[in-house]
Amino acid sequence: MDAIFSLPVLSLFLIPTVSSYTTSLNLIFFYMTWSTLVLSHPPLRVELFATITVRLLFYVLPSLAFFLFDILTPSAAVVVKAQGEWGLPGGSRKAKIRWKEIKVALWGLANVVLGIAVQAGVEMVRTKVCGMKSAIRVSMGLPMPWEMVKDLLRGLFAREVISYTTHRYILHNTSSVVTEHHKTWYHALHTPFPLTAHYDHPLVYLLSNFIPTYGPAMLFRFHMLTYTLYLTLISIEETFAYSGYTFMPTSFFLGGIARRIDMHLLSDAEGNFGPWGILDWICGTAVDSGEDEDREERDVERE
Repeated sequence: MDAIFSLPVLSLFLIPTVSSYTTSLNLIFFYMTWSTLVLSHPPLRVELFATITVRLLFYVLPSLAFFLFDILTPSAAVVVKAQGEWGLPGGSRKAKIRWKEIKVALWGLANVVLGIAVQAGVEMVRTKVCGMKSAIRVSMGLPMPWEMVKDLLRGLFAREVISYTTHRYILHNTSSVVTEHHKTWYHALHTPFPLTAHYDHPLVYLLSNFIPTYGPAMLFRFHMLTYTLYLTLISIEETFAYSGYTFMPTSFFLGGIARRIDMHLLSDAEGNFGPWGILDWICGTAVDSGEDEDREERDVERE
């Protein structure tokens, strides 16, 4: 863990935000820091250090803080919950802290660790067993800005395609062996809440979260810095989209993702299979809150 919080690693995240030097000096210092990191550690260690650091800073710690805020101060948390009391982990501000919610949070954290372990295993098999290049490109050379933008766009689009296809045709296919696991784990939740972005049966998690996230980076062989930015964006998305809160850093974008995630669970998986909704819109599987309210009204009329 000491290596994770060493100066070279943390500098990659802190220099752009706290430095008061000119852009040129920032770039020079950043390159020197990056070169020192690459030269002083094996590529696999650099990749894992960066992955762990990003997950800790942008997903685990903020999501854990949100979760503790929800269960320790439910009366305050309910004010900023999009679903009101129903959006709390216990489903009510008067509900006591239960082992069930703690277990969900622990499984979510365990799956994060599982994903990092599988990532390490994939890299070791590629480099040490198969004699191939690493899935993530770790080199002293820095990627050009347009190269990073290109990789980010195609990586995020590939993630959307893989997530949508896996979610719709495997996880919600009655003939799939993982359907029952997904139904009894994730779809047993009453609503998304902090730390549930990575909550599911471990096998389902690898199919629905790890592969769509790591697969595009491996397919396009991202530069390590591009992968770090890519994983940071996804981690921030997961943190806020599954928080259940009404406030978002970018309300229009992340707020829309959060509503889609809520409706996927509340509509009993009638749609909203992709994280961004692009393929749901194209394929006609988008579900909005209005459709859910109409369905509830029809159910009441039948009763």
